[in-house]
Amino acid sequence: MDKKLKHIAIIMDGNGRWASKQGLPRSAGHKKGAETLQEIAKAVADMGIECMTVYAFSTENWKRDKAEVDYLMNLLRQYLKSELKEIKDRGARIKVIGERDMLAPDIIEQINNLEKETLNNDKFTFCIALSYGSRAEILSAVRRTSSLVAKGDLHLDDIDENMFSNMLYTSGIPDPDIVIRTSGEQRISNYLLWQLAYSELFFTKTLWPDFTVNELKEIINDFNSRERRYGKV
Repeated sequence: MDKKLKHIAIIMDGNGRWASKQGLPRSAGHKKGAETLQEIAKAVADMGIECMTVYAFSTENWKRDKAEVDYLMNLLRQYLKSELKEIKDRGARIKVIGERDMLAPDIIEQINNLEKETLNNDKFTFCIALSYGSRAEILSAVRRTSSLVAKGDLHLDDIDENMFSNMLYTSGIPDPDIVIRTSGEQRISNYLLWQLAYSELFFTKTLWPDFTVNELKEIINDFNSRERRYGKV
């Protein structure tokens, strides 16, 4: 594995359309998508990549039909309880970013316990963006920074990119090298806006439930052939 690849971020899109094509309810697409996530997460960890962040549920997703949201929350409960066990047992650190206070108390408790149990694991970081919106994340960081300045604990001259990055939910995690969005949509959708400044973007028409480890490897090979200049000539 090319050592310059440390972090893969994924926008998992297309569960509903996959289900429609199969003549199945949307819930079936979400279930199949969760299975795909498990397979891809294991593969990324086995490749020796430091971190993977997935966009599991956005703040905008709360506006979906209540029955679908309820199903997704129950699927999340199951995923947190059982599906993450194998990844955790492989020495992965679990980190959840987003507005977790919008989640049910029992889900928050599960998340807190998982993060505490895996805090010292260092083989792989599995980061789940849940009830997440990047604009809200940046605003939260601005408020925290402003509060420190107002209290006199921080001087304006001390505010730089590194300092501000540490105020974000992703503090301690390297910025993504690769961002993958499935389903053919070509937009970022309020995902890691600060962190994606120099990420390589990959858009695939494959619906998330059909995304495979082989396609992931093809994207990584493409990434390794690119020259990343970070604004330099």
